[in-house]
Amino acid sequence: MLALKDTFNLNLLLQNQKTKEQIESLLQNGKHKELRDRLCCRLTFGTAGLRSAMGAGFCYINDLTVIQSTQGIYKYLERCFSDFKQRGFVVGYDTRGQVTSNCSSKKLAKLTAAVLLAKDVPVYFFSTYVPTPFVPYAVQQLKAVAGVMITASHNRKEDNGYKVYWENGAQITSPHDKEIIKCIEECVEPWNGSWNENLVDTSPLRQDPLKKICDCYMEDLKRICYHRELNVQTNLKFVHTSFHGVGHDYVQLAFKAFGFQPPIPVPEQKDPDPDFSTVKCPNPEEGESVLELSLRLAEKENARVVVATDPDADRLAVAEQQNGCWKVFTGNELAALFGWWMFSCWKENCSEDADVKNVYMLATTVSSKILRAIALKEGFHFEETLPGFKWIGSRVKDLLDNGKEVLFAFEESIGFMCGTSVLDKDGVSAAVVTAEMATYLEGKNLTLAQKLTEIYETYGYHISKTSYFLCYDPPTIKRIFEKLRNFDAPQSYPKFCGIYNILHVRDITTGYDSSQPNKKSVLPVSKSSQMITFTFQNGCVATLRTSGTEPKIKYYAEMCALPEQSDRSILEEELQKLIEALIENFLEPDKNGLIWRSA
Repeated sequence: MLALKDTFNLNLLLQNQKTKEQIESLLQNGKHKELRDRLCCRLTFGTAGLRSAMGAGFCYINDLTVIQSTQGIYKYLERCFSDFKQRGFVVGYDTRGQVTSNCSSKKLAKLTAAVLLAKDVPVYFFSTYVPTPFVPYAVQQLKAVAGVMITASHNRKEDNGYKVYWENGAQITSPHDKEIIKCIEECVEPWNGSWNENLVDTSPLRQDPLKKICDCYMEDLKRICYHRELNVQTNLKFVHTSFHGVGHDYVQLAFKAFGFQPPIPVPEQKDPDPDFSTVKCPNPEEGESVLELSLRLAEKENARVVVATDPDADRLAVAEQQNGCWKVFTGNELAALFGWWMFSCWKENCSEDADVKNVYMLATTVSSKILRAIALKEGFHFEETLPGFKWIGSRVKDLLDNGKEVLFAFEESIGFMCGTSVLDKDGVSAAVVTAEMATYLEGKNLTLAQKLTEIYETYGYHISKTSYFLCYDPPTIKRIFEKLRNFDAPQSYPKFCGIYNILHVRDITTGYDSSQPNKKSVLPVSKSSQMITFTFQNGCVATLRTSGTEPKIKYYAEMCALPEQSDRSILEEELQKLIEALIENFLEPDKNGLIWRSA
């Protein structure tokens, strides 16, 4: 049974006619389990904030849950900042929407702003949709205490989300997320004014930061432009797709800031469309199958490089035409190129007394170790973080505050941070840096793919494969990981995977790491998600983890070879065999009812 407080909240949920109809339909059709699932648990912060389907229920994204979340944030920020009402709060949004729940990113952003404006907090509310990176950038530029971006990034069209940034311009991490959840639970009843989405049009405390932030962002972007004269002169053509999202206008401006002609847009995908009607899923990471329109346009226009930003423009996919076919780069391959490029540009432009030991690059622990290999040879520092750019952003801010210079950071799921103007992944800046890199390499008669091979030959091949299985049953996921922790005996991890000998096991969920003298993980414990990493005797590192935003079990595997091990085909064959053993012995998809990633 629902508690009295939750019954009251249910009545509030029914203020939205569309969500009211959803609850009534479930009641009438006797779908009591789904009703319980929707009404008896709350949203929690994952690797990208709050994210769920739009619709009725306390674990869904809707008017009420956004109001409650913002009230909790207000209560927490009021406690943390005595100058909260002087410094203000930033609110941005993408172009998602759903007719069946009368829910759109803009409407949810207006309700977010209304909660704060009603409490006399100045709100910087963007007058139109913006890329996600604009919100953390604005938080720092405007010296606001925090910000929220309403987006579900590359998720399916049914989803939306609520991403929170702290005053340092990075996504919130623990303990802020846990404290905010506590505050949300303490103020679930909407306050006076919280439902008034029109406050953003009438309150004198609302400001539109769009022009200032866009102008400043494009000006700051020029700091990582190193070959403007080549960009102005190049005949190289680029195609850009914004995947029915926010990216078109901003990528066009970024190319202009670098001196390029504007990239050719994919007309069918240029304008916002919450149904993402031309793609099976709005995730450019899925590769050639979702890049079809942009690749065909590039062939028609004789453009060699395609850049694709995801719907909220914080991630980037890149494809290059070579000998009549297309290579779609993985996130790890692009990171190798970006890492080489950002370090080469730093080396060419740094002052005489610059110390390479003061330079840093970062990656999440499930990403390629290629930056580590480059760092070892070139003398700069490389660090790893837990998965999720919230950990990278916070660590980069710490390094900057201690006088360090951070050139680049990434996560394998095509998230890149070039420079430090934005302490989050940024598809807009990554797109134009890719264009400059391709232009420079063309002057050397090299393609991106050829340069990538050179990088691997110099620093060692890093061959990686990342994929996933869908699993909609949380108990099954838990059972899979608990079996790995109690493999041959209680509290005993596997020593072999098929024929492959395991040297070390690291379990971020429990904090165990067999490679450390005290058996404790150096990376922070993350009990809210499952993640186990296996280091094999043959040089492969493989990680199994649950997604923080989707019902997926992901696997990441990489062969890290020394520069003298240059036979790529042998490394690829060995990696593939190990992945097959990993799936067969540890995930057991048939037995556990896992759904293979569609081709």
